[in-house]
Amino acid sequence: MDIEQRVISIIADQAMLEPSDVTLDSSLEDLGIDSLGLVEAIFAIEEAFDINVPFNANEPSESDFDITSVRSIMDGIQRLIKEQS
Repeated sequence: MDIEQRVISIIADQAMLEPSDVTLDSSLEDLGIDSLGLVEAIFAIEEAFDINVPFNANEPSESDFDITSVRSIMDGIQRLIKEQS
């Protein structure tokens, strides 16, 4: 499974949706993911990709990790994986 498929699968799981219901342009709000779901998704992403996501749950807008869309989350994960290599 590639990065895109894994990210979509994790986000779909948190939103209790089918992966086919999640697009790269979907926002977490569009998918019905609340702040708790976001934190759980971040933890799942960290575990799945063995990375540390620079995300502050108390101040998400101040975070270095862009969560505005599934695409931005995927891009951020790819960047973190490259930086870790």
